Amino acid sequence: MSGSVITAEHLDLVFQTNDGPVQALSDVSLEVHRGDFVSFIGPSGCGKTTFLRCVAALEHPTGGRLTVNGMTPDNARQERSYGYVFQAAGLLPWRTIAGNIRLPLEIMGYAKSDQKKRVEQVLALVDLAGFGRKYPWQLSGGMQQRASIARALAFDADILLMDEPFGALDEIVRDHLNEQLLALWARTHKTCLFVTHSIPEAVYLSTKIVVMSPRPGRITDVIDNPLPRERPLDIRDTPEFLQIAHRVREGLRAGQAYDG
Repeated sequence: MSGSVITAEHLDLVFQTNDGPVQALSDVSLEVHRGDFVSFIGPSGCGKTTFLRCVAALEHPTGGRLTVNGMTPDNARQERSYGYVFQAAGLLPWRTIAGNIRLPLEIMGYAKSDQKKRVEQVLALVDLAGFGRKYPWQLSGGMQQRASIARALAFDADILLMDEPFGALDEIVRDHLNEQLLALWARTHKTCLFVTHSIPEAVYLSTKIVVMSPRPGRITDVIDNPLPRERPLDIRDTPEFLQIAHRVREGLRAGQAYDG
């Protein structure tokens, strides 16, 4: 695992609103290496999603420097460097699951034979083999999110951006998907950026945890996670896990105090 994939240097982002300027990000510096799984955690409105949207060229910083695979975010988008998984699965109800996954491949002009092969591969990757002909309404919420992840993986981008994809799911389903996502990451070696409000989720999934303060979003701590790559769910009961969770919690408190 080596090589810098995403580099942010003193990043600022100010939104102009009817009520005046709003600073969403302030002096954010971060380096993400190839194969990292980086979770962003902080209170609502702290700039976690905004940072992901900057990486995806959906927002543009007003200060500082940001590169993705050595390029500007706009160029990285044109090079199809990343797949994006949103909070809601966002599947088109009139398309089958296979049809939804195939959509970006159609837009990008892949040959039909290649589309079929890629759809079958990613369905198997997210344990949805045999569900391609189903429609979204025939799948549970957790299965729909797995289909959304498959869609983001279909064109084999190096980077996977995930904006709190499991936040609306119940705890049992969320635990199961956390296990599946960790296994998927181990198999694909993608670089993952993952937004969450859950401390256990951040600690369980990540090689690195970025703790952010309330707006304007600053990084209050970057924690390199020493837990082994193989992580059964019951690792969450170990002293090592709880110690990292405590540090995350303290970082969040420090951010709140800084804000005050």
